[in-house]
Amino acid sequence: MAGWSGTRACCENGRISAQAAQNRRRGQVCERGLTWIKPSFLWMMYRSHWGTSAGQETVLAVEITRDGFEWALRHACLSSYVRGLHPDRDTWQRELKRAPARVQWDPERDLNLCPLPHRALQLGLSGEASSRYADEWIVSISDVTPLANEIHALVRDGELDAATRLLPQEQGYPAREELLAHLRP
Repeated sequence: MAGWSGTRACCENGRISAQAAQNRRRGQVCERGLTWIKPSFLWMMYRSHWGTSAGQETVLAVEITRDGFEWALRHACLSSYVRGLHPDRDTWQRELKRAPARVQWDPERDLNLCPLPHRALQLGLSGEASSRYADEWIVSISDVTPLANEIHALVRDGELDAATRLLPQEQGYPAREELLAHLRP
């Protein structure tokens, strides 16, 4: 697979993922109304238990436009209240209800899926953001389930160096401070 970047995301849900990979679109978004963009491959492996969780057997790399990703970040609200960042809990709840995107920061994961000290961004899309994602932002969709399976097998066998060599190359997203200021807890 080509390089992994801040505009690549993993998504899950076996039925929807198989359709998306086949049709190269993600028009069905998510059955619960939120589509989650997970730019971290290992966080996605943690979330889906290496693609073995029921309904999460297919792992996709979805490349989206930088403009789309940044639109979602600009229009996002943190998924949890942070004193000092939000004026008060009621204001945050109103912002969250109105926002077409939400951000949560979860511990990044290592090859054994143990938490690391730094955090990975998760970006949830709904409403207008989900529609834009499906109709405008998707550049490509690749089924990376075989790669996830291969890396997982190497990890199970204790071949961590070999597993590391197969990991998609990830790099920090070069976001301007003003793009993320309202999203930093």
